[in-house]
Order: sequence, then structure tokens, then C-alpha cells
Amino acid sequence: MLSGRVGSGRVPLGSVPSLRLLTVHRETLVEQVKNTQCVLDNLRINGFICNEDIEIIQRAGTKADQVRKILELVQNKGEEACAYFIHILHEAYDAYIDLRPWFNTIEYKPAEFVREIPVMNTDPISKYSEKLRQELRGDTQFLVSYSQQEDTPLEELYTDSQMEIMNDKGESLGYLKNLDEILGEQGMFNQQAETIFITGDAGVGKSVLLQKLQNLWSKRELNTKAKFFFKFRCRMFSAFKDTDEISLKDLIFKHNCYPDEDPDNDVFNYILRFPQTVIFTFDGYDEIQKDFDLDHVPEVVSPEERTHPLLVLMNLLCGKLLRGSCKILTARTGTDIQSRIIQKKVVLRGFSPDHLKKYIALHFPNKEHRTVVSVQLDASPHLCGLCSVPLFSWIIFKTFKHLQSVYDNFELPDSCITLTNVFLLLCEVFLSRKTKKQGLLKRSVQSTADLFRAGLKMLTAFAKLALLGLEKSSFIYSLEEVLSCGLSEEDLQVGFLRPVRHYDACGDAATFEFLHLTLQAFLTAFSLVLDSNITPDGILRFFAKCEYNKTSRFPCLSCFGRSSRPTDTDPFQNNEHFQFANLFLCGLLSKSNAVLLEHMVAPAHLRRKHVALKSYLSTSVKTHLRGLPRYPSTDIKGSKVHVMPNFLWMLRCIFETNSEDVARLTAKGISADYIKLAYCNIYSADCSALNFVLHHHRKCLGVDLDNNNINDYGVKQLVPSFSKMTVVRFCVNQLTDSSIKVLSEELIKHKIVKVLGLYKNHITDVGAKHVARIIEECPHLSTVKIGNNCITSVGARFLAQAIQKSKSIFDVGMWGNSIGDEGAEAFGEALKNHPSLTNLSLSANGISSHGGKHLAKALKQNSSLHIFWLIQNRISDDAASDLSEALRINSTLTHVMLIDNQLTVLGVRLLVEGLAHNTSLKEINLKGNPVSEEEKKLFEHETRLRFL
Repeated sequence: MLSGRVGSGRVPLGSVPSLRLLTVHRETLVEQVKNTQCVLDNLRINGFICNEDIEIIQRAGTKADQVRKILELVQNKGEEACAYFIHILHEAYDAYIDLRPWFNTIEYKPAEFVREIPVMNTDPISKYSEKLRQELRGDTQFLVSYSQQEDTPLEELYTDSQMEIMNDKGESLGYLKNLDEILGEQGMFNQQAETIFITGDAGVGKSVLLQKLQNLWSKRELNTKAKFFFKFRCRMFSAFKDTDEISLKDLIFKHNCYPDEDPDNDVFNYILRFPQTVIFTFDGYDEIQKDFDLDHVPEVVSPEERTHPLLVLMNLLCGKLLRGSCKILTARTGTDIQSRIIQKKVVLRGFSPDHLKKYIALHFPNKEHRTVVSVQLDASPHLCGLCSVPLFSWIIFKTFKHLQSVYDNFELPDSCITLTNVFLLLCEVFLSRKTKKQGLLKRSVQSTADLFRAGLKMLTAFAKLALLGLEKSSFIYSLEEVLSCGLSEEDLQVGFLRPVRHYDACGDAATFEFLHLTLQAFLTAFSLVLDSNITPDGILRFFAKCEYNKTSRFPCLSCFGRSSRPTDTDPFQNNEHFQFANLFLCGLLSKSNAVLLEHMVAPAHLRRKHVALKSYLSTSVKTHLRGLPRYPSTDIKGSKVHVMPNFLWMLRCIFETNSEDVARLTAKGISADYIKLAYCNIYSADCSALNFVLHHHRKCLGVDLDNNNINDYGVKQLVPSFSKMTVVRFCVNQLTDSSIKVLSEELIKHKIVKVLGLYKNHITDVGAKHVARIIEECPHLSTVKIGNNCITSVGARFLAQAIQKSKSIFDVGMWGNSIGDEGAEAFGEALKNHPSLTNLSLSANGISSHGGKHLAKALKQNSSLHIFWLIQNRISDDAASDLSEALRINSTLTHVMLIDNQLTVLGVRLLVEGLAHNTSLKEINLKGNPVSEEEKKLFEHETRLRFL
């Protein structure tokens, strides 16, 4: 702890002589000044000490003794030397970063004469740290753009997205407010691990988030004491040969930047001594393509030992190498990472509506354009859903701006746009750059076809290169590979490819990669369609890459199978790039894109491939739906089918085909009464795909979409399907009041809903009023779960009044709101003589004894309630008498849960008195109340009283 305040308050340096400051804060300086060379160099250069003085100081055995001698020396030389000594510590920022709090404490303001004396930071650690900052600042200053000539400053366009922090069980702990919190302690569930794992879907912004972190650190704007920040892309580890060997030192210096003039390895020795000063980022763990057995990783503990680069990486992540350093690892959703190496987990969820508005404003500073875009987005929930993914939003907005400059009155795509259409737009931008067709006044199918036909040779070459890479799961291309596909160096300026830093640390050969992995997948699909040498069956090759089990009875069962991972793939691989290639194939071969493709592919070839794909999809859909596991439903009578996560890819592909026949076939195949899609990583735009199938379903259907990310846009896209839904479960989905208004209008219109799940969203009293209307006007509604929202006593009154009128409701979950005593009083009125309410939870609602008394009195007039949850409230002995009386009279209650309240032994005695007259009650749980172990023994005879 820093010590040594002058006087009783914080005194500015200007009012305290420097000599006195060194005396008062002597021990602080001795403890915190670790580097003496920088101080000695500057004192000598500016004539305050001589070489003989330095020799005397350096004879001291320890750093602390050297600092003491320096202090004695400068104090003997007077006020000016003392002031300059302090100024050295202030100006050589990195060398003495631990002293920043001290400078704040003394409110440092250098005297005028001191400012004129220069300070050189000769500390090799500080010099290297500054070199890293400069290089990182240059590397991260701009966002990736369409071509090598265009750069967008990161600061002008970066927008935070939703960063959800998860516990070790995959349960949400809420959302991080800023990037600094990624490095904080919030959500840390494994203290022994050192890797922060950031995951999310393709295009959700993982790489850009790392770029922002790196940029903030380079400008000293990241809240961390780290002196070193080393960034890596995991693709580089696939570029190494099996025989390549490197050490940790090689990895750090050869693949970032090398220290200047460091013959004694001071920098590396410092890193080894203080690993907590190092941050590593490894982007795209899922892109490593190596056959590697993670369960038998040879330990590498020596930083000098040379071994295969992957072994260095794995031992770094496991903490065997440079233990104490911070590692940030990103990977796409579904990538397997051993939990033992994960310290905390962050899931990126894309843009919220507020984030999207901010992003629109950054893209369109012109108010007129911003208004046009906002109006069109508001009119299209599906387009908004696509734009919630930062990559797709970026493509849509960039193409809008570009095509608007080329064509008159160009608008955003219409509401039925698919992801394939988004990437066709991107290609149109690239091709227009190449062909320079600037004279068109109006965009049309014909002019677009002309553009694609004119650029067909180049497009075919890029598509061929993409296919070549994806077949090998390779994302990096040498210049020779690029040129061998028929591309010229001029073509490389168009935007499909971008140059990347060399991966071999030699700098000899240029390497290239596609703008994004999804673009590579799109062009791969284009190659399958364009190449007349690829047979109709040949276009299905990447479906086989997603097989669940190659010994399966259904060898053709593709990404629609039970797992996204083949049993014999390497452990690093996430096959989402194959899934995207399949999805784009479906989109390109859809009837809606046939008009465009017929200008590039012989119609006969196109028809045969279309027929082959449609036949394959139909067969796979039937096979998949037949094999789904079924369970009895607890929400409604009937069977429940629990789909596998890849069911989502099936829906996406069907939506991209825009085939009503396949959608109808899929809907017909869902023969269960209830379909569970919880934890399937569904985001808002996927709701269009789900609706595309469900609106064909002939019978009523329960739908469980809990724990996804559908948000308000997704609810709006599902409107046509609400006429079929008897169970509507949207818990943990970022819903706001606007979603609930839509739900209210639709569910009241059809009046068939039986179960409504809205737990853990962002519903306020406004939304509670809409839910109250649903309860009141839907005659079959029996269960409502609306806990853990933002509902106060105002919303509680709306809900309670509706429940009081309902004759069908029997289960209400209100846990984790803020209804307080007024809300409890309203629910008390609802309980009186209610004909059907069986289960009620008002846990964690800030209810005190005042509210408890109202509830107790209501129980005297209730003969329906069986289970009453009042956990985590503030009910004390003041309400015990009323509760006891309620227990004496009520003969239907079976369980009363009073865990974590404020009842003492006196209140418990009263409850026991009432319990003595009650034969129907099975349990009163009082765990967590202030009753001692000795006091609990007084009630051992009453077995229905639980303290555990």
C-alpha cells in the first residue's frame, strides 16, 4: 500500500519541496522503484551525477539498496536534483508504472525549470513495451474494408455488442458493460485457469472485439497493468509444418516484434519473472487444422525448449508455460474447449436494438440517409435480425452506400432477403469495382445479371480458390495458389481477398485470405454451382463433411444429423464453414436466384443441380425428423420432441431454398405436440426460417425457444406462427415491452395459448400490463412464468387483477421482480377464493412482514393453492402470527417455502402452533432463517419443518 501523505491532506507538489517529499515518501520509493538504470542514465546525461557516483551506487547488493543510495545522493545535491529525480519517475511512464497511484496521491505538478530538462526512457522493458504499443496501434488503427485502398478508422465505426458472461454450467450471469470488464473478475469461475474464452457465431464480432482491446491497450486506455500485449491468429498454427519447432521466446518475438538492443535478454527475463504483465490473444481457435490428441499433450515447461508450435500454444493455454499470464481465446460457437483451462467465458450476442441504432448513426452521418435506413429497418424485422450480426450489418450498410452512389434511389433489400442475397450484394459491389459500370441509372435484374456476366471470369477464379481451400479446411493462400486459379494481381485489389502478414516469421512470401470465412464459404458454394464439371451429386460433398457418424445407417445424413462433428475429425475443427457452404448452396440454387444464375450457368445444368439438392434435402428432412427423441410433455398433454442443435441448420437451409414444398414436408414431419428448441443458439434472423416452416404446420403446437437470442425482432418474425402455438416459451431471450405488445395482440387474437414463459427478459410494468391482458382474455392459459424481469408493484397490480379474473390459471411464477408489499397485497386479493391457482411464486420480491400479513390473510380464504414460494424475502416474526392462523385454517396448502427470510425461533414457534392443526401440509422450509443449531433442536418432533 502506498504511504506517506504530507500533513493531514493531499498537498500539491508545488507547495512541498521535492527534497522533503523524498524524505516523507522514502520507503514507498524504495519499494516501488525497480529500475535504477533509467534514473542513473538521465541523472548522468543532465549533469546531476558522474560516472564515479554510478559506480558507487551499483556496488550495492540489491535494487532496494541502490535506490536508497540514489535518494541519499540526490538529496545531498539539493532541491533541483530531487525535483528532477521525481520528474524522471513521472515521465518514464512504463518503467515506473507502479508509481502512478503515488503521483495521484501527491497531485504531481512539475516546476517550470524541471519541464525543460529532457527525460529519456532507457529502460529496455519500457522501450520494448512502447515499441509493441506503436506496432499494435498501427496494426489496429483501421477496420477491414472492401479493398486495399479503403480504410475505415476503428474509432469511427467500432460499436460494442452484447457480451454475455456465463458460469461453468452455461448459465447467464448477465452482461458486461464495457471491454475493461473482460479482464475483470466478474464471472470468473475457475481460479486455477488463466484463459478467458470468448465465443460466438461467425460474424458476431470476435476478431473486431480483440482488435479494439489491442487498440485500447496500445493507447493506454485499457484498464490493465499489462506491459506486454502479444496478438496471434490461430490460423498461423495450421501453416506450420509437422517438423517445425519453436520455443516460447520464438513465438513471442519472431511473430510480434523483436526487442531493440537487448543483448542481455532483459525483456524476456522480465517476462519470465513477471508473467502477470503479459496479455496474449489467440483469435480463431476453431481454425486450427491439425490432427492433435489434446488428452496426451506432452508437457513443455521450459520457455527455451523448442517443440512443435501447437505444443507451445497448448502449454501456454494450460498454464504450463508462463503461468500467471492472461490468455484471451476466441472461437466460434460449438468449438470444444477443455473446461479445465477456462477461467471465464464470454458469449458475444451481436447488436441489441440500441447498439444497432448507434451503428447506423456511425455508418450514416447524413441525417437523410440515416432516416431512410432506419425507416426501412423498422419495417422489416427480418432485416433487423440480420443486422443484429455485426458482419452482416456491415455488409448491408456498405453495399447500400456503394450502390447508392452507383444507382439512383437504391434502397435496402426487401424484407424477404436471405443471407445468400446479402452476399450476392457484396459480390455485386466487388464486381462493379472491377467493371466500373457507372452509367446505369436504375438497378434491375438485367443490369445486375450484366454485371455478373461481365465479371464471370474473375468470379469463377475466386470461387475456384475458395473451393480449393475449403476442401482442405485451409484459410490461407500463397501467391502461387492465388495466381494458379487464374487471378491477376489487379483482381486482388477488388476486395474478395486481403493480404495478411506472413505466417512463417521469415517474410519471404505474401499470403492472402478471404475477407471473412463466410465469404469463402459463399464463393465455395458458387464454385459448386458454376463449375459444369461438378456433377449434381458432387455439389453435396460438404454435407457429408458434417456427418454424425460414418458408420451410421444413413451415410448421407448431413449437417441435419445429431451432431455437428464427425467422429473422426481433428479436435480443433469446428465445421461451421461447411455448414455455411451448404446453406449458400441452397440459396444460390433457389428459384428466386435462378434468373440471375441462368446468365452464368447453362439452364440444364442448373436445373439438374437444383433437383439433386431438393431431393437430398427432402430425404434428409424425413430421416432427421424420424430420428428425433421424444418425451412426455410436462407443460401440456402430448409428446414433446427435443431437437438437436443442427435442426437449426436444417431450418436455415430450407429458408435459403425458399422452397415451400420442403418447408411443407418439414412441417408435416413434426408430428409431436410440442417442439423444444431451447439452447439451440437461435438468433433473431433465424426466426424467419422457423416461421417459414411452422406456418405450414396444420395442427396446434407447443414451441419452447428458451435460452436463445431471438429478441424483439425475432418475435415479430414469428407473428404468422402464433396462430398455431399452444405453448409459447421465450425465457432468457432479450425481450422488451415491444415484444410483449406483439405477443399480446397475437395471442389474444387466437386465444389458444396454454403456457406462456417469459422468465428473465427485460419486461417492465408496461409489458406486465400486456401480459395481464393475455391472462385475462385467453381462456385456456394455465401457466405464466414472468420471473426475473423488471416488474414493480404497478405491474403486479395489473397481473394480480387479471389472475383474479382468470378461471384457467393454475401456475404463476413471479420470482425475482420488485413488487414489494404493495404487489404482495394485490396478489393477496387475487388469492382470495381463487378457483384454480395451484402454484404461486413471489420469491425474491422485496416483500416484508407487512406484505406477508396480507398474503397470510388471503390464504384463509383460499382453497386452491398447493405450493407457495416466498423465498428470499424479508418476512419476519411480525407476520408469524398471521401465517400461523392461515395454517390453522387452510387445508389445501402442501408446501410453503420460506427459505432465506427473517424468522427467528419466536416466529417458528408460532408457525408450529398453527401447523399442529393442519394435516394437509407436507413441508414448511425455513432454511436460511436466523435460527441457531441449538434452537432447531427444539423442533425436531415436527418433521414437516425443514431447515435444510
